[in-house]
Amino acid sequence: MAGITLGDAWLRRDEPQSPEMAKRIQVALAQMERGVPFAYATGRAGFRALDLLIDARALIPRPETEGLVDLVLRHAGEGGLAADIGTGSGCIALALATEGRFDRVIAVERSPEAAALARANLTLVHPRTPVEIREGDLLAPLAGARFRAIVSNPPYLTEDDYDALDESVRAFEPREALVSGRDGLDATRALLAGAAALLEPDGVLALEIDERRGDAVRALAHAHGWTRIEIHDDLFGRPRYALFETTSEDE
Repeated sequence: MAGITLGDAWLRRDEPQSPEMAKRIQVALAQMERGVPFAYATGRAGFRALDLLIDARALIPRPETEGLVDLVLRHAGEGGLAADIGTGSGCIALALATEGRFDRVIAVERSPEAAALARANLTLVHPRTPVEIREGDLLAPLAGARFRAIVSNPPYLTEDDYDALDESVRAFEPREALVSGRDGLDATRALLAGAAALLEPDGVLALEIDERRGDAVRALAHAHGWTRIEIHDDLFGRPRYALFETTSEDE
């Protein structure tokens, strides 16, 4: 049983366990009885091919967000810089660094606590592509560089949306990573306003969006001068991703 994670041990909890692991399973069980999500209780979360550390400093990675990584990998090509805005646990940045062919990935996080978690996951994963974690708000830490891809799963809920969430989310996951102004679009609006100036020609901005706000996001993008806009469905067939491309220098 050496090296086994708590999550693995939980799935095999009917088998004999070491005293230490048995105690950890009991602690996790007690947490889940209080409503703590499984990932927080076990301290681990899977994301694509990654097994990451997770706790209440960051949102639990969702399967839908894995599709955002697919979208970037299909459209961004190889080389250059990639940036993940609002990295949380670091899941998107680390997946891009592990599976992509970028020269470097920069992960931005405004919460010092979440940034510390992302750094712990960087040490755990040790991807082949260098990853730099910068603390700051949205695009501000990217000034002075040009990027092949900028990707973000920003907060995109309204207060009413947040109030309607399951109690297990509202009680344990960070509110600031979920709510973004009266219309849920404050962070998305800021990204659309500033990303084009940071992208290379034919660069891509890829955002996870609320499935109910695809038309609003498209209208915002047009208002900020984006002309190459696509809305893509997630694995459940819901409009979940918005892809924006800058024009090439000869257009």
